Amino acid sequence: MNEELVLSVSHVSGGYHEGGRFRKGTYQEVLHDVTFDVHHGEILGLVGESGTGKSTLSRAILGMIKPDQGSITHYTKRPQMIFQDPYSSLNPAYSVEWILEEPLRIYGKYGALERKRRVREMLSRVELSEEVLTARPAELSGGQRQRVSIATALIQRPRFLIADEPVSALDVTIQAQILKLLKTLRDELDLSYLFISHDLNVVYQLCDRVLVMKQGRIVEQGTVDDIFDHPKEEYTKQLLAAAE
Repeated sequence: MNEELVLSVSHVSGGYHEGGRFRKGTYQEVLHDVTFDVHHGEILGLVGESGTGKSTLSRAILGMIKPDQGSITHYTKRPQMIFQDPYSSLNPAYSVEWILEEPLRIYGKYGALERKRRVREMLSRVELSEEVLTARPAELSGGQRQRVSIATALIQRPRFLIADEPVSALDVTIQAQILKLLKTLRDELDLSYLFISHDLNVVYQLCDRVLVMKQGRIVEQGTVDDIFDHPKEEYTKQLLAAAE
């Protein structure tokens, strides 16, 4: 594993106001003194039960919420996100071609021909045919939608992606295909991932290292083999037992 860092999270604590907007509602502290690094080229898994703070951490990394304490340092340009539910993250009113082109239009650096070239190149990388360009999200299968979601996240060529439960809504066969694709893209495009999941079997297949989160704290971290073969924390042992 390359020791070059793509992300450093140092002693981060924070949360959000219930009700969300304009800092109204009860403040809910979720993250407690979270520290970890993501190394260049690695797939770092983040596991824990629902409600333990995984999504709040991803929002903090993306800059959507500001930590109360600690620091988050990016060594690449800001990461992009692959969401759990591509149907809600893709605009249903537009074609796949429009959806993929839109980030490039906003970026403003490329002319129409170059945008179309990049869209077709990325479509090929996620193993979709050009026939889907005219389709809207509702006309695609779940696996196709997730491939479009991955292509949308990659179209501006980030070096670091956060994948938040990206295969949990897919059946097992399609899950395996998407996991294989994520590994291939990591190698071909020199990517690093923070891979968030509650499914330890998926994490074992994909990840190099694992963070175990409980109630907003990282209670254990190590290589996949360390965590799965020699867990130290009782909580980690319970998660592994539940996954068997």
